[in-house]
Amino acid sequence: MSTTTVQAPVRRITTAKAMAEGIATEMRTNPDVFVMGEDVGAYGGIFGSTTDLFGEFGADRVIDTPISETGFIGAGIGAAVEGLRPVVELMFVDFYGVCMDQITNHMAKIHYESGGAVKVPMVLMAAVGAGYSDAAQHSQCLWGTFAHLPGIKVVVPSNPYDAKGLMISAIRDDNPVLFLFHKGAQGLVWMEKNPRSIAPVPEESYTVPIGEAAIAREGTDVTIVTLSLSVQHSLDVAEDLEADGISVEVVDLRSLVPLDTETVLASVAKTGRLLVVDEDYRSYGLTGEIAAIVTETDPTMLAKPMRRLAVPDVPIPYARPMEHGVLPTRDKIAAAVRDLMA
Repeated sequence: MSTTTVQAPVRRITTAKAMAEGIATEMRTNPDVFVMGEDVGAYGGIFGSTTDLFGEFGADRVIDTPISETGFIGAGIGAAVEGLRPVVELMFVDFYGVCMDQITNHMAKIHYESGGAVKVPMVLMAAVGAGYSDAAQHSQCLWGTFAHLPGIKVVVPSNPYDAKGLMISAIRDDNPVLFLFHKGAQGLVWMEKNPRSIAPVPEESYTVPIGEAAIAREGTDVTIVTLSLSVQHSLDVAEDLEADGISVEVVDLRSLVPLDTETVLASVAKTGRLLVVDEDYRSYGLTGEIAAIVTETDPTMLAKPMRRLAVPDVPIPYARPMEHGVLPTRDKIAAAVRDLMA
């Protein structure tokens, strides 16, 4: 008699669920971990980042705050200085303007100003990104702004697996970590859903190292360096262009601070062509930083001048056609790759 082993179906969850699961994993094992922010309690976070945490851990460890970003981010910093590990949500990264002093002059600098004596093991997470007519004050990415300021690690996952692993790594890190998640990559049913926002994620605890990029897709003709939702768009483009004989390698940075330059340089050296895609603003941002790193290292790696695709230096429009006119969409990515291959 022969027997057949039936394997259980692979569990697939959204990026939002993976984030919440990463937080819950650490809260179960470390009583010093707690969450605070606007609508993080019973509501579960407006983008699903804290779903089900309130029901399991209660109001003492999942704290809904008043609409006072300066107040509750400052409270999180104080808690971290005293040895706790707060996870604080800034609902939209655009709101950093009202609490910039707390983030850039306190959270980021206390460790340095104390001569290394005081640690700030805090995670500040915030929603980023456009595409849903949220207009100029709710649609920016701004990760380049924070990456420019010393003292903060900056991580930006593009998929559920990395979201959980990077969240666990961020909570365990003794440094302040800014965890930015794109609304369009959360996998929420009330948004335009990309199938890549739902993926296999282990139930057990695991970490994704902060500061290590991933080769999301291997290729030989063109390197796309990008992050966040643009990774999903670039993978879609790479699949489409394969039918035309164009082999695209997609580098998912995953972290801006630290920045994995070795992976970027190795990929560019292999393909000889580089496109940097960024949903942040073009000027003084990620696209220029990657260009400088490549040209300062060895400009002869490039068989053709590199291309940059980013949001032009304008506020994100509200009108849907105008909004998509400034975003690095799939069509624009594909056109830029074809231009490199021309």
